[in-house]
Amino acid sequence: MRRRLLWLAGSVSVAVAAIVGWLVAMPPELLRVGDGYAAKIVCSNVFVAGRDAERVLAEDVQAPGHPLLRLVRISIDENRKAVTARMFGFAAPGHAIYREGLGCTNVTEGEFAAFPGNRQLRRRPPQSDEGKLWPDGSGSAVNPAVQTLLTDGQLAGPGMRAIVVVKDGRIVGENYGEGFNSATPLLGWSMTKSVTATLIGLRIRDGQMALDRTELLPQWRNDPRNQIKLADLLAMQSGLQFNEDYGDVTDVTRMLFLEGDMADFSASKPLEAKPGERFSYSSGTSTILSRLWMDTFGSVREALTFPRNALFRPLGMTSAVLEPDAHGTYVGSSYMYATARDWARFGLFLLQNGNWNGEQILPPDFVSFMRTPTKASNGRYGAGHVWTKYGKDGGPPLPADAYWLQGHDGQTVMLVPSLGLAVVRLGLTPSNVGYDVRMLEAKIVEAVN
Repeated sequence: MRRRLLWLAGSVSVAVAAIVGWLVAMPPELLRVGDGYAAKIVCSNVFVAGRDAERVLAEDVQAPGHPLLRLVRISIDENRKAVTARMFGFAAPGHAIYREGLGCTNVTEGEFAAFPGNRQLRRRPPQSDEGKLWPDGSGSAVNPAVQTLLTDGQLAGPGMRAIVVVKDGRIVGENYGEGFNSATPLLGWSMTKSVTATLIGLRIRDGQMALDRTELLPQWRNDPRNQIKLADLLAMQSGLQFNEDYGDVTDVTRMLFLEGDMADFSASKPLEAKPGERFSYSSGTSTILSRLWMDTFGSVREALTFPRNALFRPLGMTSAVLEPDAHGTYVGSSYMYATARDWARFGLFLLQNGNWNGEQILPPDFVSFMRTPTKASNGRYGAGHVWTKYGKDGGPPLPADAYWLQGHDGQTVMLVPSLGLAVVRLGLTPSNVGYDVRMLEAKIVEAVN
């Protein structure tokens, strides 16, 4: 009996050692995706948003995510401003590292080891707003009826982190969840796509891009993909294959958490439909668009500083941070952090048709183009990376000209040009909780109209 027990114990030890060795040497891609995701989310929320790492891991990564994420452990390198996540504390390490002004980027083991330290970026001292009303200052013109709606927990919804309502260029209501305030940058997820479209509008203004241009990428030469137009990409009707499902290892999760050059990965996908004929929502499409506008510059530095110089600074979006991949291309599908007030500034900019303080920054007709419903999407999506209908059919009545920026886990900005209204609602609200932001938006429309 003793021999049998010893043999069994030895066999179990060998099996455990073999499993551990396999997880270390050849971890499954699902574990690598999980660790890459955890490292990236914790890194950005710690070094961009200034939040507590363990709270971010528990609330933002583990609570709403795949059950395997509960097995992730993280370590923080404060000197290098880096985060490492490991499944079971040892397997499939994922790394993300922070750079001042560029946020956090997932990097491979070799890139992580060779990554230089961070330099401090000189920041301009904040200027006093002298009691001016937003957007010139920090003051608001609160509408009591609107403010009452924002404090209604059922309307605000589970996981609400920030709501800002803008009417006729002024903040008329504002509310924040516990642990968040007007200075907390929050991830817009796919609302970033609309920012990418706007950056392309600026390059069209500069004569560097054109909506009807084809032959967009060198790897598409002598290939049917060469007939894809810039307008097809903006309308999500390129015909390129891309799996946008989350929760497993798919094209979108592989792109975001395993690929160092996200645009190249997305551009390598074959056609599955003729360009211009089929709507297919794709984060890969938006990373290709980021590569295209960045390639219109003569240097990487010019491209990396363009969003801040040409868009964020003129609008006063001092908190806005776009984050690049390891190749240096902005992840224009998913990775922009900004305070709720700065997301509201971007919304007001669109409401004003790309005009700010009397200066026409975008081409005069570009916002109208962005929100023109497309035939391929059955009128649900605009020609320039915005939603012209929200969610499923039905729901409360909303103005016919309403359109949306929309992101993963409950990020929305509703824009109603006819009312001069923008409603920003940010949070951690997975779709499976059944919350419908249109109930809040409809009540706000009633209150301001």
